[in-house]
Amino acid sequence: MTTENLALSKAITRALHDEMTENPKVLALGEDIGKLGGVFRVTDGLQKEFGARRVMDTPLGEAGIIGTSVGMALRGYRPVPEIQFDGFVFPAFNQITTQLARLRGRTNGQYEIPVTIRLPYGGSVGAIEHHSESPEAYFAHTPGLRVVTPSSAHDAYWMLRASIQHPDPVIFMEPKRRYWLKGEVDFSDTDFNPFCAATLREGSDLTLVSYGPMVPTALAAAEAAREDGHDVEVIDLRSISPLDIETICASVAKTGRLVVAQEAYNFVSVASEISAAVTERCFYSLEAPVLRVGAFHTPYPVPRSEEEYVPGIDRILEAIDRSFAY
Repeated sequence: MTTENLALSKAITRALHDEMTENPKVLALGEDIGKLGGVFRVTDGLQKEFGARRVMDTPLGEAGIIGTSVGMALRGYRPVPEIQFDGFVFPAFNQITTQLARLRGRTNGQYEIPVTIRLPYGGSVGAIEHHSESPEAYFAHTPGLRVVTPSSAHDAYWMLRASIQHPDPVIFMEPKRRYWLKGEVDFSDTDFNPFCAATLREGSDLTLVSYGPMVPTALAAAEAAREDGHDVEVIDLRSISPLDIETICASVAKTGRLVVAQEAYNFVSVASEISAAVTERCFYSLEAPVLRVGAFHTPYPVPRSEEEYVPGIDRILEAIDRSFAY
């Protein structure tokens, strides 16, 4: 069987299993990832199969988790640390940005640092701040890190395998509200490139760019816009850093309009960078300003308010209408 229908979370589990099977240097570590299988059960069963020396429960100390992973990488291992929730990554921020991201450059390429940090992120799971954040812009701003995020089970499987095999450190951001989204995984897709954007829906009137948890919402908005006579092209970034700006610009040259939708707030964000880059490169192709759809620039709210905080179909459609009003 070359294809299988899997939830996004189980595609990640399968990718970890397959990499650990093929390469004894691949290790997993994190808080409660062993016997419990992780808060979201993504590592369920891995410790039983591979043992506690390769699937390691750690103390509640994110700086120590990442610092240990850096040391392991320098000794030839390929650690895959898990940060339990997005907001818990900040105690490890120093290790990630001043050590992990810089060591390859600091040693003039003498050392590879193949660390893949698994980071569940985003909201709409009924949790509060520190459990529902979108910190991707911090890491995309940091030279030396690659930042990727899947929106489907197929992408999750191949993206994680490619990340683990890569010589550079990768922040693998898992859209937690899509963990249960099922889809076909093609296990024969060995040419998958996680650092290239994917055009998920062809269109001629407007380009809609999104990534991670917002991609299904963007696709639904594009279908709804069709009822208003708008043919919307949808692009899934997949990679936040490096950014496949060429694919976006090629689409904008065709459609003349661009809306960028993300779950993070817009101020100094991934959407901001895309807006600036497209304006610089495609100024004479644009029929309207580049518009951004994101969360409000406030700390993540209590669960009863997150439906208004996290962008949905209506806010994307409103931006599409504003673009066509020009």
